[in-house]
Amino acid sequence: MAQRLHGVLPIVQTPFLPDESIDFEALRNSVAWAAGLGARGVGTGMVSETIRLTIPERAGVIRAMIAGMAGRGPVFTSVGAESSRQAVEHALAAEAEGCDAVMATPPMTSRLPATALRDYFSRIAKAISIPVIIQDASGYVGQPIPVATQVELFREFGPEKVLFKPEANPTGPLLSELRDATAGKASIFEGSGGIHLVDSHKRGVAGTMPGMDLLDGIVALWNALGRGNADLADRLHHPIAAIVAIQLQAGLDGFLAIEKHLLVRRGLFGSNRRREPYGWTPDPETLAEVDRLFASLQSLLASLPRVPA
Repeated sequence: MAQRLHGVLPIVQTPFLPDESIDFEALRNSVAWAAGLGARGVGTGMVSETIRLTIPERAGVIRAMIAGMAGRGPVFTSVGAESSRQAVEHALAAEAEGCDAVMATPPMTSRLPATALRDYFSRIAKAISIPVIIQDASGYVGQPIPVATQVELFREFGPEKVLFKPEANPTGPLLSELRDATAGKASIFEGSGGIHLVDSHKRGVAGTMPGMDLLDGIVALWNALGRGNADLADRLHHPIAAIVAIQLQAGLDGFLAIEKHLLVRRGLFGSNRRREPYGWTPDPETLAEVDRLFASLQSLLASLPRVPA
């Protein structure tokens, strides 16, 4: 039986060796590290460079995540594609590899009408027995998915089959609109990297899907919010939000570059390589400010008493 998705569910970054092959050992170790920090599961998404991976590599990443989690939580993977046929094939492969859910964005090269968007997600959902997370990533890539379309899919397949990760703008009001349109029964996840997490938590999200780079801070922030410790949440939120604000300046590829820089600093990745072609690389002044804020976050975390999640 597929494991339920909830809480902090980080999206893995893919580590590469000098020949651009995947460093599966580093990937497994980073997932095990995440589980040890309190991640309730892991998955792949846009920052995993999934669309730059071959079909066998995608399968290898799933196997590495499952090995790293070692039964400690669910594993899901991104299956969005440019056609329904591709997306269904990715979803079937993910289920066969042992994923507990899949996550899908709409096609990125075509702006589809609402009926075509509905049919695209419906085909994916009908093809597999595991849940589908409908990801509206239009805050940074692709087209938005109308709330009415998402509600149609929710009513057709139900809350166990269809989950949501809305990342359109404005995020907060859209979270609330989707929550209210599904009578609070939908599982909704936020993916702001932490910058909107305080607001999203108040709106009742079932979990958050950040990157791995700030995971210890995100777990601590999620737990503080769950305990109603607003003062600690505000203190944790400041350096997290400041780092994410810098990441957001550079678009998706720049966001990923800074994430990998911090994973190297943590000793989880051997390098910050991305798969070519890639765009902007952070300049020394940007990295110096990221490092300063990261050190501030680590200092705050080190000062906190250890509290069970």
